[in-house]
Amino acid sequence: MRIIVVGGVASGASFAARYRRLNENDEIVIYEKSNYISYANCGLPYYIGDVITNKNNLTLQSPELFLKRFNILVKINHEVTNIDKKKKEIEVLDLKNDLKFTDKYDKLILATGAKAIKPNLPGSDLENIFTLRNIEDTYKIKEFVSHNNIDNIAIIGGGFIGVEMAENLAHIGKKTHLIELGNHILVNYDEDMVPLLEREMVSNGVDLLLNKETVAFEKEDEEIKIHFKDGESLKVKAIILAIGVIPDNDLLKKADLKLGIKGSAAVDECFQTSDENIYAIGDLIQVNNLISHTAGLISLAGPANKEGRLLADILNGVHTKFHGAFATSIIKIFNLVGATTGLNEKIIKTLNREYEKIIIAPLSHASYYPGATALTIKLLFDKNTYEIYGAQIIGKEGVDKHINVLATAIKTKMKAYELKDLDLAYAPPFSSAKDPINFLGYIADNIFKGLVKQFHLEDIPTILANKNNILLDVRTDYEYSLGHIAGALHLELDKLRQTHSQLNKNKKIYIHCQSGLRSYLACRYLNNLGYEAYNLAGGYYFYSLNQKDNKKEPLTNKCR
Repeated sequence: MRIIVVGGVASGASFAARYRRLNENDEIVIYEKSNYISYANCGLPYYIGDVITNKNNLTLQSPELFLKRFNILVKINHEVTNIDKKKKEIEVLDLKNDLKFTDKYDKLILATGAKAIKPNLPGSDLENIFTLRNIEDTYKIKEFVSHNNIDNIAIIGGGFIGVEMAENLAHIGKKTHLIELGNHILVNYDEDMVPLLEREMVSNGVDLLLNKETVAFEKEDEEIKIHFKDGESLKVKAIILAIGVIPDNDLLKKADLKLGIKGSAAVDECFQTSDENIYAIGDLIQVNNLISHTAGLISLAGPANKEGRLLADILNGVHTKFHGAFATSIIKIFNLVGATTGLNEKIIKTLNREYEKIIIAPLSHASYYPGATALTIKLLFDKNTYEIYGAQIIGKEGVDKHINVLATAIKTKMKAYELKDLDLAYAPPFSSAKDPINFLGYIADNIFKGLVKQFHLEDIPTILANKNNILLDVRTDYEYSLGHIAGALHLELDKLRQTHSQLNKNKKIYIHCQSGLRSYLACRYLNNLGYEAYNLAGGYYFYSLNQKDNKKEPLTNKCR
């Protein structure tokens, strides 16, 4: 059998190598349009930022090694331009020699990935405007910036690539502007979680421009003038467009294959397209979200590599199917790390599902061991079944291990309150005796058993507007003096046994401390006395984090 793979990066190369490990007899040919195969797409911004200094480290394999090690023929600089389904034949253009030829297949694997979106705006074709998709783009950007003394650069788009490019350009001393159409960066995170990441970018010199719609580009001498819808403009020397990606679906459309959302390949659980001899994998395909059970796109290297491996198994008779994914991801932003898994709050709302959320601010390891840093964790789960919908974490240390535990919990369909039972490793340099993941489970268990009732940031205006409510701050006098919610009554926790008589049992008591622990203690005490008390998820720390206009608010989650 002759197998042709179109695209030799993450999913295509992964498929071919796995297929050969399972089958030594079939012929495998990879056609790749660029000059490289199996390269580290996710590492491209870090080469521009001089974090990765040896460009050879970006390429994980070469055509020569693939042939020698796997007996797989790789033809780089070859673009597949058409598919004839009836003849089971592809048309190929040799880009270096400008020659066209045809090649026959028994099975055709489409792994063309995604391409950068380039807006159809006036001036978008100017030579100083770039997109970043492959190694050639990376070399082009780095050479242009280095050789032309480019010191003032704008990135349009605050997604993964845009944010990573902003960090790396700032890292090499460039004046960097990050322009985002929406009201916050990283759309897969909730708006109330990203202020920490946005402050980190600003504190490291990135000019962050939110709610800015670009409408045109204009060349002025050696600069480009960016025109915004609000009438303002910005002059820079170069622009990197990072407004997102879409499936590279030219071949799908030419072959009249069934399309999914946003022009992706509609495939079944075996990656088969609407043609029985054509399969598709990677960023090209529509994916079932295992939590929402809706169709979506997941442009991440992890799922792409897994899909390649799975398809190789399927075509070799290994009993398996692809059921979907739920997009676990992580990003470094200067000294902070952000990670997310599953659904965010915005998506859950669009699905009209009843949900609850827990927000905690623990330390990354035991407080008495030097070097502990703050984590901010948000857990989302079904209000009735306690099925975990998703989670987001931001911090300096331990973010990766905690998000991976929560991703595993989602995959195994754990209930939120079952997180308390996980047997997780502990030693003072690495965690706390009550691991943050266990702590999420304890709170969920308290909610499940009716031992605590929560309220959230968005509830505060309504609470203050109702005279039958009391918003109670139980922090210390010193903490209260540094900043507090206007309209809150202040009674320190450790004096509450003497002062609780100032409260009216006929009113609902909404309590907060710095991070949620002391207010929980106050809730339990007052509930035992017959008061109806509620605890603020995330505490004053989370409240202050989301007061974007008040830069003087202390951002500490230390709970004394």
